[in-house]
Amino acid sequence: MAIKNIISDMDGVIYRGKNLIPGAKECVENLLKNNIKFLFLTNNSEQTAIDLIRKLELLGIKGLTEKNFITSAMATAMFLSEQKPGGTAYVIGGGGLINELYKVGFSISENNPDYVVVGKTKSYNFEMIKKAVELINKGAKFIATNPDVIDPIENGIEPACGALLAPIERATGKSPFVVGKPNAIMMTLAKRKLGVHSEETLMIGDRMDTDIIGGLEAGMKTCLVLSGVSTKEMLNKFPYRPNYIFNNISEVNLEKINKELEILEK
Repeated sequence: MAIKNIISDMDGVIYRGKNLIPGAKECVENLLKNNIKFLFLTNNSEQTAIDLIRKLELLGIKGLTEKNFITSAMATAMFLSEQKPGGTAYVIGGGGLINELYKVGFSISENNPDYVVVGKTKSYNFEMIKKAVELINKGAKFIATNPDVIDPIENGIEPACGALLAPIERATGKSPFVVGKPNAIMMTLAKRKLGVHSEETLMIGDRMDTDIIGGLEAGMKTCLVLSGVSTKEMLNKFPYRPNYIFNNISEVNLEKINKELEILEK
């Protein structure tokens, strides 16, 4: 079955920190020009879809709308609103996460909240850890936007949400429920938003432990790009492999991939 749609990660695939990855602009322009359905699915919970649109515009990529994005903050808010409409949460995270929770009717509170929600933030500190541990021990449910321990930036890597979760997990002895990739919930929300089937969709990402396993478990073809976190040397550490491996997104050619699939089906 031909691949007609693309779901792609952003960090490490489209850009690395503040730098655009070679070929990303041309790739997005080609998707828009040929009316290919695509969605940027990112574990980034700090920024809203509008923030991401503006970031890409500054990097030279134009023509995108909010319908082209789903973040782990959006997915977390959707999930929690279905679990407990009008609930309350103590949040360790950026403005994007807080904004999405407000949009679904949640209140932000330190007074016996229903949930403690953790996402990536640069304002992380000891008092936040202390409060989160206290509230979880009192009965608040522990939620994380995503499990990523590191994120790629222009000069290397930096700690991500998974690193912020670690001390809270150790102190409480409890693990969070993680909504973002590779959880099937986020993959399902992405496919529902795009209105596509798994068999006709390619998942592109730079992480074996989130993008590739998530796409694989969702029944999609998977493509690993080596412009972010994962390297070829890391592949042997995993019991699964992507369908395709490229240096960066500029090498992803749907026409060529579909010709190969057609030959294999024969």
